Amino acid sequence: MESVFKLENVKKIYKNEGKEFTALEDVSLEIHEGEIFGIIGMSGAGKSTLVRTLNRLEDISSGSVSFYGQELSGLKAGEIRKIRRQIAMIFQSFNLLNQRSVLDNVMQPLRIAGVKRSERKEKALEMLRVVGLEEKRSQYPTRLSGGQRQRVAIARALAGDPKVLLCDEATSALDPRMTEEILDLLKEINRSRKLTIVIITHEMSVVEKICDRVAIIDKGRLAEVGEVKEIFRTPKSAAAKKLVFPSNPFDPSDKDSRLIRIAFDGLEASRPFIAELVEKTGKKVNILSANTKSVGGIGYGQMVVELPEGAEDQDIVINFFKDNGLSLQEVER
Repeated sequence: MESVFKLENVKKIYKNEGKEFTALEDVSLEIHEGEIFGIIGMSGAGKSTLVRTLNRLEDISSGSVSFYGQELSGLKAGEIRKIRRQIAMIFQSFNLLNQRSVLDNVMQPLRIAGVKRSERKEKALEMLRVVGLEEKRSQYPTRLSGGQRQRVAIARALAGDPKVLLCDEATSALDPRMTEEILDLLKEINRSRKLTIVIITHEMSVVEKICDRVAIIDKGRLAEVGEVKEIFRTPKSAAAKKLVFPSNPFDPSDKDSRLIRIAFDGLEASRPFIAELVEKTGKKVNILSANTKSVGGIGYGQMVVELPEGAEDQDIVINFFKDNGLSLQEVER
């Protein structure tokens, strides 16, 4: 699989009034053509700085960043402009021109590129059809909902036929329903147009919904990278566990109790595992938290349970869950 971006030992240091702040430290990763790649971390982790190195909006302090094998750091201004035409970007704040119509907003990058008006209008209308907003072409951004404005921003980004779409917290300003709609749209664009998409977010639910692989950034360092399903099942780094594990709304019955996390990933949603546990083994567990959901009859999510007292009873419960295909992980406290 061809690499779109390859980062090797990337370091970024900001200098201000004689003081230095390291935003990225020794980051190495590859983003493959045609995938949806997530970059996730808590606020201030360095994820936005990382994504801005991909189109050289941020110059790195050391290391290398390449785009389809071409090293970016040595390129001149004109060469960088050509690269950036292939890397579109959308933002949390939409960045639309409120004094211009939806159609004019989508035509804007084509106007800057010198495309003839008839051609750019045809292209803009095509992109508005892609995002389902052709009937809004004469409206102004202030008359649109947040989700519609983000669709316009996506249409504008696609108008230049980029190879990559960078999404910097693109759903953070949207409500849950609008977020679902935008993520579904991005997934369809990735599928139908074979577009590589890089999503920057602090929400694990966004990554779980749409991404193929994910990089977890923690205090400027790459904590973990891999397929979303594997990291969801068995997060290894402390940063990944913090993002994946739910917070427990209830305290365990004893401070020394043993807790396990059960990951549901593609299992039948209607199967009553806890009831079956009691029926077949006679053992009970205390459910401390759960955020499971059914998607098309398939169960996804996780549950944290407190095991019964006694090592023998604990082993019976753990073996029951494992024998039924559930992924388990000890919860460290």
